[in-house]
Amino acid sequence: MKKTSICQVVGNDAKKSKGWLGANKYLILRRLSQLGILFLFLLGPLFDIWIVKGNLTSSLTLDALPLSDPFVLLQSFFAGHSLATDALIGAFIVLMFYFIVGGRAFCSWVCPMNIVTDAANYLRCKLGIKAASGGVSNKTRYWILAISMFSAWLTGSIVWELVNPVSILHRGIIFGMSFGWSLIVLIFLFDLFVVKNGWCSRLCPMGAFYSLLGKASLLKVNAKDRKKCTDCLECYAVCPESQIINPALKGNGSSIVLDKNCTNCGRCIDICEPKVFVYSSRFKKN
Repeated sequence: MKKTSICQVVGNDAKKSKGWLGANKYLILRRLSQLGILFLFLLGPLFDIWIVKGNLTSSLTLDALPLSDPFVLLQSFFAGHSLATDALIGAFIVLMFYFIVGGRAFCSWVCPMNIVTDAANYLRCKLGIKAASGGVSNKTRYWILAISMFSAWLTGSIVWELVNPVSILHRGIIFGMSFGWSLIVLIFLFDLFVVKNGWCSRLCPMGAFYSLLGKASLLKVNAKDRKKCTDCLECYAVCPESQIINPALKGNGSSIVLDKNCTNCGRCIDICEPKVFVYSSRFKKN
């Protein structure tokens, strides 16, 4: 008899208790956010409605609000480029936003690569593919982050953006691309067959950069009713950074997930039938 893995039954109890929508609320909202952002960028090239001009690297909303990717701007700084005032203002706005909602909220609510890697994760679970959960340290992304800055300083150009799959996918969807799709497919196959959550949780330097903001961010996941936990392990199964849950869920200290790598994706809130998890301020007391 074929053994059923935990990922194949995740959310079943929550669906019975909350209904399908209740058990997938934040997942649906994330997809609406990711696709909605893409749609705003596509309105201009496709329909000549220019609400937002540019891409995730640099954009202008309603011809008034500049937004700049601080990760790219930092590379520009190391490359020795002059930084325009609008770019600095745009980066500051983005930094303040993610300081409030959580640095890695970019990864789960904005980044288009998240759809690709989530699809690989879903398919791997459905097919019962045993991709490794280890093999690549989750600290590797910080080394790649450092290398991206060093290469910018060494070459005087933003080298990482030439191969950054996040930028390639976003620009490709808006403006079209050819060979860039091969890199996206490669990452999909890597997550599907080689390492579970391999790209987002172990290799992506953008995630590493935004996680540094997450350490001090205001919005957090809170295991407020952790005494209700039934040890079903479903939250560990769905969390892309499952190592962050234990201190808040099983620890004797704060019930708030304070780890900088939490993506604030809300999947643990969705699938927890006892309703252990909620969003809260980092200053919320137990």
